[in-house]
Amino acid sequence: MGLTSNKVLLLTVVLAVLLFIGTVWLWPRLARQNWRSVTGRVGLLLAVQLALFSSLGIAANQAFGFYASWADLFGRETAQGVVVNHTASGAPGGPLQVLSTQQLQGVSGSGPRQTGQIQKVDIVGRTTHIATPAYVYLPPEYFQPRYRTRTFPAAVILTGYPGTAQALVDKLHYPRTAQELAKNGRMQPMILVMLRPTVAPPRDTECVDIPGGPQTETFFAKDLPEAVTDHYRVGRKPGSWGIVGDSTGGYCALKLAMHHPASYAAAAGLSPYYKAPIDPTTGDLFRGDRNLRNRADLWWCLKHLPAPATSLLVTSSRIGEHNYKDTLRFIDQVQATNLTGISSIILPSGGHNFNTWRREIPATLQWLSGRLSDR
Repeated sequence: MGLTSNKVLLLTVVLAVLLFIGTVWLWPRLARQNWRSVTGRVGLLLAVQLALFSSLGIAANQAFGFYASWADLFGRETAQGVVVNHTASGAPGGPLQVLSTQQLQGVSGSGPRQTGQIQKVDIVGRTTHIATPAYVYLPPEYFQPRYRTRTFPAAVILTGYPGTAQALVDKLHYPRTAQELAKNGRMQPMILVMLRPTVAPPRDTECVDIPGGPQTETFFAKDLPEAVTDHYRVGRKPGSWGIVGDSTGGYCALKLAMHHPASYAAAAGLSPYYKAPIDPTTGDLFRGDRNLRNRADLWWCLKHLPAPATSLLVTSSRIGEHNYKDTLRFIDQVQATNLTGISSIILPSGGHNFNTWRREIPATLQWLSGRLSDR
């Protein structure tokens, strides 16, 4: 049974309940003051607490999508993707393999021409050789005959760390939101490429080109757009591409648009931070290279690099988000530039969680749609 299985959650809950009942039942028998009784009481208490914490941990993982599997949880996810080249017609041409398809749930209609389609894919970077799974949402218009020659704008959607790409579909509802907004004429039809920034699990690479390590920034700035463009009818000009992320993904989105405006015309950071951290999950990202460290610091970029011709959106909450003051400061500093546009969503209250981001996603997608073209 997988880590995200409802059966696993139910099993841990049942185990916790049984252990609690057993503890209440056996406690009088263990009331004696000898080492066997004391050991028994300690063992029962520890077992109940372990079962309770396991239940809460598994429930939280299902709600927030931190880890996709047991191997992912214990840092043993090492399987690499397989390169299979395709074009939109199915002939050889690009490093993207479609593994499966599914219909969009929770919307009216049936079939991809009415609801769109979600494809589970493997992507391998031509230059970086980074392999990662992703989900691609294709809007209904993609399958309709009158749009057969049309290209579509695309948005890369990133999770936080560690995150799971599945959570972008099931928990944050990006495809369903995009389909409903486009159906109501509030945004243009767009292709969504949904994945996590953790392309070298379990390491948190912070979308940095690590000396002697994964070239994560190059993957997202070059390899990913090329692979998607080779396979799908996506606009090839910079104005056709945007990027969105939450938390770590939000930092990555802002940095990639600021560093590579020729790749991303717009970026939205939901609850982002503005400087790459160094901690046990990241390891040594820069290997002593001061230039790399500075480039990963968006404050430094605003102060020392030419303003990029891109549009940025940042979000925060007055109560509940630790990045609120930094976000206001970031807005002020971007406003001082001449080329970079800045917008914001500031909620009265909201924590660093899925519920807050679900409140921000519809407005974010509308904002992004207004800044992308389909050519």
